[in-house]
Amino acid sequence: MKAIRKFTVRSVLPPELKSVGQLAANLRWSWHEPTRRLFAHISPDDWEASLGDPIALLGAVSPARLAALASDEGFVAWANSLRDDLHRYLTEPRWYQGLEGPKPRSIGYFSPEFGIAAALPQYSGGLGILAGDHLKAASDLGVPIIGVGLFYRAGYFRQAISRDGWQQESYPILDPDGLPLNVLRLADGSPAQVVLALPDDRALYARIWQAQVGRIRLLLLDTDIPDNDEDLRSVTDRLYGGGGEHRLLQELLLGIGGVRALKILAELTEQPEPQVFHTNEGHAGFLGLERICDLIGEGLSFDAALQVVRAGTVFTTHTPVPAGIDRFDAAVVERYFSTDLLPGVDVSAILALGNEVANGGDPGMFNMAIMGLRLAQRANGVSKLHGEVSRGMFAGLWPGFDRADVPITSVTNGVHAPTWTDPLLMELAQNRLGTPDTATADWMSPDVTDDDLWAVRNDMRRQLVADARHRVTEAWLERSPGSIPPSWYRTLLDPAVLTIGFARRVPTYKRLTLMLRDPARLKSILLNPTQPVQLVIAGKSHPADEEGKRLIQKLVQFASDPEVRHRIVFLPNYDIGMAQKLYPGTDVWLNNPLRPLEACGTSGMKAALNGGLNLSILDGWWNEFYDGENGWAIPTADSAESAEERDQLESEALYDLIEHQVAPRFYDRNSEGVPERWTKSIRHTLATLSPSLSAERMVSEYVTRLYVPACAAEKAVSGHDYAPAIALSDWKARERAAWPSVAVVHVESGGLDDTPQVGDELQVRARVNLGSLTPDDVSVEVVYGHTAVGDQLTDARAVALAPTVVSTSTTPLTVVAPGVVPTDADGLYGFSGTVVLEHAGSFGYTVRVVPRHELLASSAELGLIATAR
Repeated sequence: MKAIRKFTVRSVLPPELKSVGQLAANLRWSWHEPTRRLFAHISPDDWEASLGDPIALLGAVSPARLAALASDEGFVAWANSLRDDLHRYLTEPRWYQGLEGPKPRSIGYFSPEFGIAAALPQYSGGLGILAGDHLKAASDLGVPIIGVGLFYRAGYFRQAISRDGWQQESYPILDPDGLPLNVLRLADGSPAQVVLALPDDRALYARIWQAQVGRIRLLLLDTDIPDNDEDLRSVTDRLYGGGGEHRLLQELLLGIGGVRALKILAELTEQPEPQVFHTNEGHAGFLGLERICDLIGEGLSFDAALQVVRAGTVFTTHTPVPAGIDRFDAAVVERYFSTDLLPGVDVSAILALGNEVANGGDPGMFNMAIMGLRLAQRANGVSKLHGEVSRGMFAGLWPGFDRADVPITSVTNGVHAPTWTDPLLMELAQNRLGTPDTATADWMSPDVTDDDLWAVRNDMRRQLVADARHRVTEAWLERSPGSIPPSWYRTLLDPAVLTIGFARRVPTYKRLTLMLRDPARLKSILLNPTQPVQLVIAGKSHPADEEGKRLIQKLVQFASDPEVRHRIVFLPNYDIGMAQKLYPGTDVWLNNPLRPLEACGTSGMKAALNGGLNLSILDGWWNEFYDGENGWAIPTADSAESAEERDQLESEALYDLIEHQVAPRFYDRNSEGVPERWTKSIRHTLATLSPSLSAERMVSEYVTRLYVPACAAEKAVSGHDYAPAIALSDWKARERAAWPSVAVVHVESGGLDDTPQVGDELQVRARVNLGSLTPDDVSVEVVYGHTAVGDQLTDARAVALAPTVVSTSTTPLTVVAPGVVPTDADGLYGFSGTVVLEHAGSFGYTVRVVPRHELLASSAELGLIATAR
């Protein structure tokens, strides 16, 4: 008989175990191994059955066991000591508190998904895992971030694989009362809510759930409450589960509702409202409009309010392809904002922010990423290569500027080492190197021997094999209740065989089935009698992606072949719990996307933190960090005449690397059975990559390069009742109006001999028409560098020229003081300067004019430029 309704009843702990409840309430347990050991001790079987969820564990443990623990003085002291350690962690100054100079007192971090723990399934893939790692690292560093997202009642989806290999989705409903969450409540005890005005005089209400992620508070908005009409209760039903208006409603709630939730939080607690807002992808971009609305309510114009919002906003783009950007019908967006949703905000101004025509787009579409870039003064991609790709992808917003000048920088992603490093490796670091912090441990120390490294790698591989066998068995029983799983499951995979892992979302560009390009050759690699290889594969395809599902089916069908099924397995329902065994247990992590379509690819980072080597296309993070010792680079055949030829060439390169380099190195053993050459690469990977790939490095970069400057910029434009913002808005309007008249009329140079040499000085003079502008409004620059094909400048640098009195036959060329307006008889301004020739080889230069203002973060910010012709 099936229940028509269900809910979770939380356990009541004995007073002596109050500290256990406090430990369970803070998600720090998801990355703090000592706390996890305490929970495992309570009931090992229930801990395993709960998949490492202490809330579920405490609900499953018998009252008799809890009573026994309450009377166990040793256990109570153990729990109390961990509670005290948590309190110190939450209150003691950390890295951020010691950071000198002004810094944000609070930072709002908005993301559509957060992957923190398997117990809180609010993520689909890399974006959410990255957001979770960002919060954890911010907690460890003491950075005062508040996370803002949505609570999805069915999460993403649960994946099963049918007998014919087809992905099947189900959506188990989550009960927030059974999760590490609590409701944000008003002073009278009632739940705090945000409300959004909708068309047709309707309203969308959302309750605010809270999770404590170490020192970080995470707010999650939930529409499944009685205040909403039935159809609106489902707005937060599934992560990426709908399109069109459903997705638009989610993003309106995330951005606008999220800012309103932060204001409520500030009213109820001592938590200050953020000075800096970080938009993790375009999904939360509407947050800037809510902030503009608030400022208009304080008396600012839209444009002046925009200057304030831009100054304090950071936008991170994660997609390298236009198809990955959320876009909505502009008419639908107009309908939603032609309401009381944002009082005082002109709808046409909103539509202009998301208009993509300047970037070659459709005038009828509203582009969330382009709005995000226009609402943020600072933007970044998530690897150096992705930064380059993003500058090209959005270059239309800054016409006339070289790609290198497009104001999108990069902060390469990192991963949270305590979350993704296996406890066995932490234990080795503690025992041999005196620290459990694997990211900073001295892995080159002789205190860790090759035998030590190889032993722990073997243990992690054995863990993975056992976990894989368990998962395929459970999947069989779920699909065929009461039946007996195949006997060969018990010998699936071999803990002594070279193991290659591949797990990620399954869009076509990630090429899940590139390894199947030549099935016969793959079989020969897997079944090599002396150097066998095994593959462990996982991943989910978006429910609407039929081609992605076909790729999974093709792989599952190959893996079902009796000849190879013991050497290759597809594990269903890829999630955090699986990943925490998969990354450490694989010897090699495979990644073969179409370059440059992988923005970062953090799964390979997690493998590297455990001593795994990477076998990857030079894309994303691997393009920065591959050094020849930490793995292998699959050659890219991007000059191939067709996609078919490219796949053929790159798959052959992949097979060659596995056969002739990867497997031979793995199986080359000394007399003790240790592969010394392989362990050298393990040691090198741990020593060189662990610090660079850590999320702490990533978050500290965000702080110093983006958050602190954004905070300073916001303060600068907001002072004196926003007078600087108003002045900046007026200045930008004048600049745009006058720019059609700006031109470089004449350029001349001198000072060089017939044969220029390194160290010589090139003197450059320019005459410029500034129309109604003055030299104080612009920067006139000589841009120089090596010349390439078509006389394009490469590695270009810019040097500002100084205002100059134009020389005549009786008046020498003279540099003048700022504020003086030197013009010639034609009303032109003179500028001059010198360039030192620092490098041999081809040399070229030009002169350009760009806007200049102390409150601009980049000379390209306005998208205005005039160059010599």
